[in-house]
Amino acid sequence: MSAAGSSAAPVPPVLLPDTASFDDHGRLSIGGCDLLDLAAEFGTPVFVYDEAHLRARCAEAVGVFGPGNVVYATKAFLCRAMARLALDEGLRLDVATGGELEVALAAGAPPERIVLHGNNKSTAELERALGVGVGRVVVDSSDELDRIEAVVASGAEPPRVLLRVNPGIEVHTHEHVQTGILDSKFGFPLSTGQADEALQRAAASPAVDLVGLHLHIGSQVFSVENFAEGLRAVAPFVRSAGLPELVVGGGLGVAYVAGEHAPSLTEWGDAVLRVCAEEGVEAEVSAEPGRAVVASAAVTLYTVGTVKFIPGVRTYVAVDGGMSDNPRPVLYDSGYETFLPRAAASRRDLPVRLVGKHCESGDLLVRDGMLPADVSVGDVVATPVTGAYGHSMGSNYNKVPRPPVVFVRDGTARLVVRRETIEDLLATDLG
Repeated sequence: MSAAGSSAAPVPPVLLPDTASFDDHGRLSIGGCDLLDLAAEFGTPVFVYDEAHLRARCAEAVGVFGPGNVVYATKAFLCRAMARLALDEGLRLDVATGGELEVALAAGAPPERIVLHGNNKSTAELERALGVGVGRVVVDSSDELDRIEAVVASGAEPPRVLLRVNPGIEVHTHEHVQTGILDSKFGFPLSTGQADEALQRAAASPAVDLVGLHLHIGSQVFSVENFAEGLRAVAPFVRSAGLPELVVGGGLGVAYVAGEHAPSLTEWGDAVLRVCAEEGVEAEVSAEPGRAVVASAAVTLYTVGTVKFIPGVRTYVAVDGGMSDNPRPVLYDSGYETFLPRAAASRRDLPVRLVGKHCESGDLLVRDGMLPADVSVGDVVATPVTGAYGHSMGSNYNKVPRPPVVFVRDGTARLVVRRETIEDLLATDLG
């Protein structure tokens, strides 16, 4: 979905971070910091995160599921500052690779508060995770059980593990983020009997301490009923397993454009816990939100370099970023809104296509955006709801250095990830 067909109204405030505010001229600040001042200080492109918003979403999740029962899905957005923030708010950290594990450890995360995910964990990753003593390992395949047994046989302590169960249901989201269908690389399928076989094997293996089950149906899912369906599908298996822990995953969707609506973390969590109770699930229930915590906490600022009007076709607005800092529009046809921070409360009368600077016709940031008609070269343009899967999925395509990340709070801006330099790009190039 994109902003196509939306009215010429200002960008909906619901899509902005919690502390967004407008001055008398409609100029936008977040966290008490003027966005145009931030663009001037840190350059563009730049990710700007509302720290109060991040903390509020973390606290909301803990308020629903309880202390210790929320695991932040770091793949949505990870840096040391974000890891520390989540830990401060009582969350654990879900990491899916050795790189994410090292960032979490570098942030000072106690290993017992880290959960290791991944559908193809290497022996080296398992050795490192077991060596530092991560709190949980979510086992995804029989081959992984083989590797864990080999690592433990070499002297590592048996880890506490959860088995990832594939419920075999289809949800309404992009096919690339459907993780709970039968035809998936994730988890042990329930309907084929492979989940039962894995349960029996893990329960009998001295190399693992089997403590629970894990479920994940997909990402950017708006329907609470989809989550309920997945829980109902696995509930008999959960009850029969009799294990003390159940992780229901994450995947809660967020609104990206005008007209979209997504359940809040509270609405989602209440529904999940209610269905678990109705289905007689006695295990302690935990959740792994990621996108729902960070997505709407951030905006990305760009500078307009070209405004190209093609009569009878469209107006292209080209900026100094692109698919290298937000690949979601290219990967998933994801929609975003566009606005000018200098006039964020103004009507947006000009249909535009916001494009990047990369050598690809498909380098789209916003396919059908709206901006004030007086947009011009040098203007700062913002796209909201870019806190998830922008920084974390960024690339150096065309050798473009990746943007910095700035946290704002109470009128103070804090650089938490610096902009990459040409020297960074050349550091691994040995010639």
